[in-house]
Amino acid sequence: MAKVELKQPIVEEIKASLDGAKGVVLVDHRGLTVEQDTVLRKSLREAGVTYKVYKNTLVKRAIEGTEFESLKDLLEGPSAIAISKSEATTPASIICKFAKTNDKLEVKGGVVEGAFYDAKGVEVLSTIPSREELLAKFLGSIQSPITNFARVIKQIAEKQEA
Repeated sequence: MAKVELKQPIVEEIKASLDGAKGVVLVDHRGLTVEQDTVLRKSLREAGVTYKVYKNTLVKRAIEGTEFESLKDLLEGPSAIAISKSEATTPASIICKFAKTNDKLEVKGGVVEGAFYDAKGVEVLSTIPSREELLAKFLGSIQSPITNFARVIKQIAEKQEA
């Protein structure tokens, strides 16, 4: 069996992981202890983010001709890839938060909703609240005036009864 035939299933696995992905972050994980890596993997997994280490050449083959092709220049040295299909900024926020306390983890860059971001851009993205957080804040802000209005109406009704 040729080497290419052995590698093709891995390339297909990477393509399948990237298919429909909203956010992808590439990191250099060199220097992390097993314990640190386990903590990072656990937090990413709990958030529904796929995190794997692949050979750079296989990732380059898998991203060829896709919206993630802009990552190919970052595929030098040890690389791990974090992929989220549900929330675009989740990989960035988890990884950047982890990197603040673990300086061995280095963000290389990422693609979020089709746009390429360098390491600094990924850091900025990590500060953007998730969609759910934004919706909660929005609902809170529109609920507050309604609650106040209801309270005033109730006070008026209680005054008229007395």
